[in-house]
Amino acid sequence: IFIGDEMINARLHTLLEVYKQGSITKAAAALNLTQPAVSQHIRYLEDEYKVKLFLRGDRELKITEDGEILVKYAKRINALEQNLKIALKDRKNNIRHLNIGITQSLETGLSTTLLAEYCNENPKTHVTIISDTIQNLYQKLKTYEVDVILIDGKISDSNFNSILLDTDYLVLAVGNDNPLSKKSVVTLDELKKENLILRLPGAGTRTLFEANLSSNNQSIDDFNVILEVDNIAIIKELVKNNFGVSVLAHNTCLSELKKNKFSVIPVENLSITREINLIYHRDFEYPDILDELTRLYRKVGPSQ
Repeated sequence: IFIGDEMINARLHTLLEVYKQGSITKAAAALNLTQPAVSQHIRYLEDEYKVKLFLRGDRELKITEDGEILVKYAKRINALEQNLKIALKDRKNNIRHLNIGITQSLETGLSTTLLAEYCNENPKTHVTIISDTIQNLYQKLKTYEVDVILIDGKISDSNFNSILLDTDYLVLAVGNDNPLSKKSVVTLDELKKENLILRLPGAGTRTLFEANLSSNNQSIDDFNVILEVDNIAIIKELVKNNFGVSVLAHNTCLSELKKNKFSVIPVENLSITREINLIYHRDFEYPDILDELTRLYRKVGPSQ
């Protein structure tokens, strides 16, 4: 039996499961509760906050706009409660846990080396890396599901602070057997004749590339995009084997360039620069971690 705040937390937990499953029946099974009990939790929240949380669709429940707001704060409450338990346990064991979100385009670059280096030098800090899109990481940061995010881009939100770690730029990656690899620069007209392999829409590099095309009165529809891939390692492998060319961040290609696996070339009339930022809550309690991550990035960065 739950009372007071514990009962409210249980109901919010039920709400999150119904939202995840899109079904009272599936949520009840996942929570090991009866369907009437799950429905009662949802009705209580609706009465408590005087809102309608779900509408019944053809096959599943659909969240309302008010429901979306409650879900957002329920996630935040849940994350804060979990962080509280971890923080109290960590204090007893004299360790620290850090959840770091990282964009997928930084997974195979210097950023993972940075975090590995940090863990080696700080064995009392346990790091969990969560890879996702900028938009999803931003939401996870807002709900305290992650403590810090490392992104290739920037976020305009006064609730967060940021540290500029580096500036990078996008290049055209081409196989060594591709005639373009012998050129010093590639024109947009030349690029239109190539098979283009890109990240999925919404990815940072893809968004930046399309924005620069637009500034040159061009559209992605003018290019022969044959593949859209969410995994950068796969894209680089396809480029290396001459299945197509791709627009990638220069830092992401450093390992392949050192091993001469493929070539990179600038694209004429496109000034495609990007920032690499460390974003964190204004009330982040471990400023020494931020200082150390910044120092280590300078140490392992491309200029070294």
